[in-house]
Amino acid sequence: MGEEIRDLIEKINQDGIRAAEEKARQIEAKAQEQAGEILDRARQEAESLLSSAREKIRREEANEKTVLAQAGRDLLLSLRNEINAMLGRLLEAEVRDTLTPEALATLISEVIRRGGTEGSGDVAVFLKKEDLERMEAHFLQRLRAETKKQIVLMPADGISGGFLISYDGGKSCFDYSDRALAAYLGARLKPELDRILRDAARD
Repeated sequence: MGEEIRDLIEKINQDGIRAAEEKARQIEAKAQEQAGEILDRARQEAESLLSSAREKIRREEANEKTVLAQAGRDLLLSLRNEINAMLGRLLEAEVRDTLTPEALATLISEVIRRGGTEGSGDVAVFLKKEDLERMEAHFLQRLRAETKKQIVLMPADGISGGFLISYDGGKSCFDYSDRALAAYLGARLKPELDRILRDAARD
């Protein structure tokens, strides 16, 4: 009877060990399966993150190129504007220096002779005060004799050089001021200047 009990206990122990071993194998298999799934998910997430990072870098590089290209265009535009403004200032100064009272007298005489059919009345010439005083003192009689016109000199505060001329008592004027002449010369020079800047930008 004792032997049977021992056999029974041994059988129970063996069955328990086998059951425990089986359970351990199941747990291990489940753990391996879960570990594989976790690794797969981690790999997928890593690939997704890497792909997103590459796409973000690509977009940022494209944005940087766009920003750099825009900055380059803005710089060229700013440079062109600054050079054009500088050209305008230089031309105004050059024209102002060139329009001495004697040069003004010659130019006014030529303008009146060419535009003499504009009206039959007095010709009004608007000048800055300093030029007006010199013209009255040295050139007005000569101008009247050369043009056969009654010329009236008038002061104009808004003129820094050159003159305005009117054949209808000041209702309308032709602008030969330093600014107008510089703008005319600038309009002739700016296309060539723009071409030079475009060529420089391509080099």
